Amino acid sequence: MGYAIRRAGVDDALTLSRLAARTFTEAFGHLYEPEDLETFIADSYAVEKQATILAHSEYAVWFLEHDDEAVGHCAAGPCGLPHADVQPGDGELKRLYVLAAHQNGGWGGKLFKTAEDWLLRNGPRRLWIGVWSENPGAQRFYARQGFEKVGTYEFPVGRVLDIEFILRRDASAGARER
Repeated sequence: MGYAIRRAGVDDALTLSRLAARTFTEAFGHLYEPEDLETFIADSYAVEKQATILAHSEYAVWFLEHDDEAVGHCAAGPCGLPHADVQPGDGELKRLYVLAAHQNGGWGGKLFKTAEDWLLRNGPRRLWIGVWSENPGAQRFYARQGFEKVGTYEFPVGRVLDIEFILRRDASAGARER
């Protein structure tokens, strides 16, 4: 059957909750004390929160599926990053994760393109992304998409405050050649 990307719906809240917890833990779990990680996951990826996101008309979530199993996801919606230049109408890529066993096949880029197309469906607009300051691979990927660092903020994971970079691509910039 192979890989496919599909838009998630409200009925996918449990799958999204489990996948979000799994991908975050796989990517970053080693950085935190177990209680900090558990606190973050229980709050950020609660089934009820995922259902709210999935039901909201201004947000969208997509799954990367392999043989009908969700192995990646991305989410997009209005920008909620703490930056003085954020304006109503700005969009944000909120999450983009693919399980390690399914990386390096170009599917992260395809998930990004799916979210980007959705965010730009009504025409050009400024796009934002928050990315961990210690994730140079993600930073290089977003730079190739035309994003530039414009600020930082603290992202809480339990008691830990990670430094996140705020990246922005102006509406007039568009994606760079890949």
